[in-house]
Amino acid sequence: MRLRQSLKTGLSFGLTSGIITTIGLMVGLEAGTNSRLVVIGGILTIAIADAFSDALGIHLAKESENKHSMKAIWEATFTTFLAKFFIALTFLAPVMLLSLITAIIVSVIWGLSLLAILSYYLARMEKIQAWRVIGEHLSIAILVIFITHLVGDYIKLTFQ
Repeated sequence: MRLRQSLKTGLSFGLTSGIITTIGLMVGLEAGTNSRLVVIGGILTIAIADAFSDALGIHLAKESENKHSMKAIWEATFTTFLAKFFIALTFLAPVMLLSLITAIIVSVIWGLSLLAILSYYLARMEKIQAWRVIGEHLSIAILVIFITHLVGDYIKLTFQ
């Protein structure tokens, strides 16, 4: 299946950003507050505000390249928004159904799995070694998880 470049841009950016941003936020908020309500609020904020922000960012970036049709720009914009919005919402189910710490673990596994699958498909499309792409992308995501957990711990220790 061949996707237009504008759709590939929106999907790859929206999904990657949705996965990494949502997991990072969830891990940091859980570490800092241990509050299901705060984590749910964070996920919904990512799904709405950050999806709009990323979509506008893609829109402006594509416009600034001065080489895309308005149709392609809007396709990338809407695809980015929808991908980020819906992928962020998938992280709600574990938080609402499981204990918070279990939900965080399940969400991290879910997000890293999705990122690995996306990375695999991107590597295949580009005809490059999948393990390198997967390793690079998962390393960045794990770094984000580690740092946001440390920040959450620091906030809890400092302001409690």
